[in-house]
Amino acid sequence: MQQSFEVAGPAELEIRLAAGDITVDAAVDGRVEVELIAYDEESQRLVDEATVELREHSGRPQVIVDVPNKRGFNLGQMFGRQGITCRVRCPEGSGLSTKTKSADLVAHGVLGGLNVSTASGDVEADRITGGVNVKSASGDVSIREAGDAVNVQNASGDVDIESVRGPINVNSASGDVTIGEAYDNVSVNTVSGDQDHGAVMRGNVSAHAVSGDVSIAVRRGSKVFLDCNTVSGDTRSELELSGDVPAGDGPLVEIRAKTVSGDIRITRAPAPSDSTQGVHA
Repeated sequence: MQQSFEVAGPAELEIRLAAGDITVDAAVDGRVEVELIAYDEESQRLVDEATVELREHSGRPQVIVDVPNKRGFNLGQMFGRQGITCRVRCPEGSGLSTKTKSADLVAHGVLGGLNVSTASGDVEADRITGGVNVKSASGDVSIREAGDAVNVQNASGDVDIESVRGPINVNSASGDVTIGEAYDNVSVNTVSGDQDHGAVMRGNVSAHAVSGDVSIAVRRGSKVFLDCNTVSGDTRSELELSGDVPAGDGPLVEIRAKTVSGDIRITRAPAPSDSTQGVHA
């Protein structure tokens, strides 16, 4: 199945696909292209019954892709050349919402916002200029750059975000959490997963873990307030510590890190990349 809709500017995409693969490419102007590919007879019946239509939502074009999930359909058979692939091409800055059970999502280009609800599907995206909200049970989440607030609720999947400009909140049970550069407040709670904060720069950083290790690097030039506590783990800091109020004109970052048995390590972040030259280094 292939359909194309003419749109003026960015669109809102809503994709519902229980299992398979979703690929979104924000690289075309003036239209949204949708392609559904079935690799077996049962999947083809679902594609034939799918809803693919253009609507208007809050003054913007909205494209709905809704593939039904029939009772008795065996989701465990989605391997090799079986299942359904959904491919969408849309204008840059379009918003994307997906609801899946085990379908993986890969988004290329620049999206205006991202909302994902999935059980075990992986999520991979290049750049999101707006907010990000992901709820997942066991899927991995990988985002290269987020320009606004990020909220991730995950059970056992890993979370990897290279750069986030807005506040970030992550709750994970056994998955590892890696945040490359954070420009705003950070709140991460894990149970057995490790936390790696590559460069925090300003605001409040709250990192809580039970048995996972916590590593936080502070961008050079930022003033630091530390409140670190662990029950049976080790705490190490490469920063020069004193009981005085931090002096200087740099941004203040307040770090509160707590673990039960995990180690805590505070370091200095390496020199900023070209994209962070406006931040105190």
